[in-house]
Amino acid sequence: MSVERTTLAPGHEISRIIRGGWQLAGDHGPVERDSLNDGFLAFFDAGITTLDCADIYTGVEEMIGDFRRHLGQARGAEALARLKVHTKFVPDLTLLPTITRADVEAIIDRSRARLGMDRLDLVQFHWWDYAQPRCIETLLHLQALQQAGKIAHIAGTNFDASHVAAFAAAGAPLTSIQVQYSLLDRRPAGDFTATAAASNTGLICYGALAGGFLSARWLGAQDPAETLSNRSLIKYRLIIDECGGWDAFQALLRALDRIAQAHAVPLSAVAARWVLDQPGVSAVIIGARHAGHLADTLAIAALRLSAADHAAIAAVLTPGPQGDVYALERDREGRHGRIMKYNLNKN
Repeated sequence: MSVERTTLAPGHEISRIIRGGWQLAGDHGPVERDSLNDGFLAFFDAGITTLDCADIYTGVEEMIGDFRRHLGQARGAEALARLKVHTKFVPDLTLLPTITRADVEAIIDRSRARLGMDRLDLVQFHWWDYAQPRCIETLLHLQALQQAGKIAHIAGTNFDASHVAAFAAAGAPLTSIQVQYSLLDRRPAGDFTATAAASNTGLICYGALAGGFLSARWLGAQDPAETLSNRSLIKYRLIIDECGGWDAFQALLRALDRIAQAHAVPLSAVAARWVLDQPGVSAVIIGARHAGHLADTLAIAALRLSAADHAAIAAVLTPGPQGDVYALERDREGRHGRIMKYNLNKN
């Protein structure tokens, strides 16, 4: 079965499964640079034609820029035009009080150079601290760069519903909004989804597999909380705590495993398909360091969950994190905020 596609905006068609780039940035295991382009090409040829990265993912924009050159040589201009690259604009926390149009343009120009693109396909704007008042002003700087031809589409990441609405009211509605959304974290459901829909803002969802926790690897496993060193696993293990802890998590995995066995797919495919089935969701981001993850990723595209499957999943769900999207993570003194790195762009 082919990978589903959707149109986020006129002229911007993407695969509903997006290959994520955070896992290539270090702290997630080794990256085989010699085979990286072949891996990117395997995903592309399989129909996963959209890549997600960020200006603060160390080295990843350069990796994708190299692949773009490789793709053009291997498959030609038509294939290169089908590839869509979503990057992010994440100004450092320390820059927010004084950020200027020149600062914004310098960061965008650096991403253009790294990716080898005159015009960036889609830029996802992140703002660390709502108490800093230049957020909408900065978004309008991005809009000016869009009008200058340096950005095709402006999106957001980790903003709550009130900010999504405020951006639309300021005349700068977001093409999409990237948020954490999974069986463990359902904060985007309901009001947030409705607010995004009001401005035709599609949801791009990360964390659908909770950094790999929502996979058969962890079914029946002992709680690893005290031994984790991978930053992604540390982040999502905290989310498991918000869902009732390790025992409740194991009950969810057992339910997912029964469904996966019935469909002859990986457990992870059930978890990701559930997110794709949610209202307002345009796409899910699935991280992969190499092409060895391709078959499991394609299983998401092939899977269709029945009403009975959804009911079985709903029966074991716990409330999970509460409050606004990304609110827990914005508390820099809290458990979720303390593990974040806030000043990576200056490098």
